[in-house]
Amino acid sequence: MSVSAGTLAHVKLPSPNENSGPLAGHVRKGRVYRSPLAATGVLFTADWVRDDLPDLLWPVLVLSEFGTAGGRRFVRWQKAVQDDLAGKAEAGFIAECLDGRLTSLDRLAARVHESGNAVKIRAEEHGLLPGPVVSALVSYPHRPAEWLTSGEVTPPGQDEIDFLARAVLDVLTDGHREAVIKCLRVWSTVQAGTFRSDAATIDLLKTYPADPETRAKADSVVRATWGAHKSALMQGEGENRFADAVRWARVFWGANSVFTRCMRRGEGRTGEDDSKEDTGMQPGEEAADDEVAAPGAVPGDGAHLRRLAMDLLASFIEALEASPARLYDHEQQEVISGLVARAGRDVIAALGAPDLWCMEHGAHIARVLVETRIYIQWMAQQDPSIYRTFQDYGAGKAKLYAKILDELPPEARRPDFEAAVRELQKLSRNSEILDNRVVDTRDSFADGKSIRAMAEECGLLDLYRQTYYMASGVSHSEWWSIETHVMERCINVLHGGHLIPSLSLDPGGNSEFASAWVNQLYTLIQVSLKILGTDKAAVENAFAWLESGQQEETSEGSLLLSPSRVPKQPANGEQAEPGR
Repeated sequence: MSVSAGTLAHVKLPSPNENSGPLAGHVRKGRVYRSPLAATGVLFTADWVRDDLPDLLWPVLVLSEFGTAGGRRFVRWQKAVQDDLAGKAEAGFIAECLDGRLTSLDRLAARVHESGNAVKIRAEEHGLLPGPVVSALVSYPHRPAEWLTSGEVTPPGQDEIDFLARAVLDVLTDGHREAVIKCLRVWSTVQAGTFRSDAATIDLLKTYPADPETRAKADSVVRATWGAHKSALMQGEGENRFADAVRWARVFWGANSVFTRCMRRGEGRTGEDDSKEDTGMQPGEEAADDEVAAPGAVPGDGAHLRRLAMDLLASFIEALEASPARLYDHEQQEVISGLVARAGRDVIAALGAPDLWCMEHGAHIARVLVETRIYIQWMAQQDPSIYRTFQDYGAGKAKLYAKILDELPPEARRPDFEAAVRELQKLSRNSEILDNRVVDTRDSFADGKSIRAMAEECGLLDLYRQTYYMASGVSHSEWWSIETHVMERCINVLHGGHLIPSLSLDPGGNSEFASAWVNQLYTLIQVSLKILGTDKAAVENAFAWLESGQQEETSEGSLLLSPSRVPKQPANGEQAEPGR
């Protein structure tokens, strides 16, 4: 989290104008509610891991190799380089360029041509370029300060991947290590005599990090100072100040997507509990009769549909994970894959209960399929920031719901109720210290635009009128619900903690209704893959089991399904492969 200008001490907080209800104490403008702090307009959230960690990869790796004591090596290196370059440029400029960022080294080299040799020689002299660090750095193409290391770009082996993952995990889970890295700029400017701050901060940093009694407080100050300094640079020099760092961050996360895969709980160290039960089912597998109990007998002409829907959803996820992911600006893939996965899971659950295969009890399935299609096609026509807006809108709703639940008097609360409130507070993604989450109570995430208007704008008004209209009244697919029920965090730390659809499934007739659901799901999947630009070969491989003799396609890409065109149930309880 960063402050965009000045300090909070010089900002006047607006007076709340909402005096009752769960959002009392907020500043209301129309149907949007902000805390007084958020309403100042000077506070914004920033993801330093996404944008800045790649630029600080060198010290991240060094501290993983030597522990936080590696920070002292950097301090000695800073002093030696400053001495070597004394008089070649302003002391303050040189000091700022030795803040641990790779792009800063390029800025220094561009202005002081002889600085490259000094930086590299002193780095080797102070042990900042050991073999594992160099091997990890040369794994990435187009990285800043390529001249810092020798050797050509080489795809990482397992040793390099393990080292990179450990280094990133260390800095994500150790607040002190993060602070030491972010203090490199402070130490460099102190040695150059250009550091400026208030007396309290200077006194606190004099003994940092040697004094264990003040270390935690100093860590917090360092991290806050680092964010404020970056914000000040962006205010003074504009967004171009870190344009090179952002370009490199895109390369870093994109490369990680290519040479490592997503990981789920149970596949490695997670740091989380396995609160969701994994069914262990793979594409093409069907749960045993005692695992998913259907309230009624499955019609003979619809027995294949649930397994087919499971295969389609699993192939959708397979295609995404086999194609390079955009790990830097990951909101689009998170939102689209989450929406499609949520719709697919609803279809699978309903297909396991034949009593739902009718308009009376299954209208919500038709609605969610149409709603999801309208959402993804309309968002595809907007600025890419719409996906972050969608997530923020849902997070704001989670904050509102938590506050409404929190109105219940203490004597009426049970432990599971308290847990529900805490979970909603967590899903709001609100700061535990500063209340910065905006609550938007308008009718949709798109500035209140109705879903009918979206449908009209993206050419789906007929679909809306003929299907969604009659199925209205069921869930609105808000992000907090998708995140808690559908998504899980990828535990591959080199993927930056992005969210991926979960493969675990909570267990839970008119066959023409059910077939229509599967048709719409297939259409939704194909449309989503095209919008995301998923690698064509990955899509073809993932859906290879849909042999040409088993399918026909409409102009919209949906399957025309009948029992003769889809995979059959295996005879005598044998397990069939996907599509067989």
